[in-house]
Amino acid sequence: MPLRTRQRCRAALTGLVALATAAVVSTATPATAADTWTEVGSDRADPLTESQGLTSVEVPANSANRYTGIGTIPLSVSSRGWNHVGDPDASYDGYYIEPYQADSGTAKMYRVQSPSGTWSEYVHTLGGGEALNNSWVAIAPSGQWMLSGEYGTMTRFLVFPTPGVNASTSPSANLPQASTVTLDHAVRDVQGCDFVTSTRLLCSSDDPAGTLFGITKPLLQIDLSAEPGTSSVTGHVTALRQLPLRSSCSGTFEAEGIDYDRRTGTLRVIVVSPGFCVLTDSKTYRFTKS
Repeated sequence: MPLRTRQRCRAALTGLVALATAAVVSTATPATAADTWTEVGSDRADPLTESQGLTSVEVPANSANRYTGIGTIPLSVSSRGWNHVGDPDASYDGYYIEPYQADSGTAKMYRVQSPSGTWSEYVHTLGGGEALNNSWVAIAPSGQWMLSGEYGTMTRFLVFPTPGVNASTSPSANLPQASTVTLDHAVRDVQGCDFVTSTRLLCSSDDPAGTLFGITKPLLQIDLSAEPGTSSVTGHVTALRQLPLRSSCSGTFEAEGIDYDRRTGTLRVIVVSPGFCVLTDSKTYRFTKS
């Protein structure tokens, strides 16, 4: 994902028009095949520490939700060029992973905290045609495999062995791409994804144009043909609804990270407000399936 200063320079939203079409939208699948997510509340999102991503943590028990933002990047990390953090995720057994990128170079980094609290870093050297940005990670329920996303208009997600969890990974070795999820419909500016089941993801898209699905800033559902692993799989894309775009300021909103908490069935998505209101009424919206 580009830095915020680049993202603010996008075209004006078509939000008011899109709200009229915020019902389930899909170009290939009947509406009955898609879940319906209803907004049930919201919480203020701090622009420094809660503006990029979020995840619920199951281990240790009663852990607080974790967020990322420019204010959560340690100086020891940013001083080495890793100056942007994306949407994190946590495995069901307590491994927490943050995706990092730099302004230039040939690699991206995943920072991992083990259940014991120890941090380690895993660097992935870019493959041919791979984008430098590192927007999000989503750990599969099995824990062994991790999806990661690139920014822009894409027809794929990348699959990696989960660093720190999969025995094939080591901080001293390159983190290799294991396979690919090939999407049946292009997606644009995906900021976060999280697994709902072993083969279903929900993703937040910051798409400002609305030309792919008829709505801007859509909540997407991705149904995989099989669980991710060493063999590539396909993913069927459905746009479910437009994310909430409400603020005291007018201008360009930014959809950010996403989290699904299986313990409560709660979906949460960060939406950053435009202009000055980024400081006052950016929100983490909560949804439940109805």
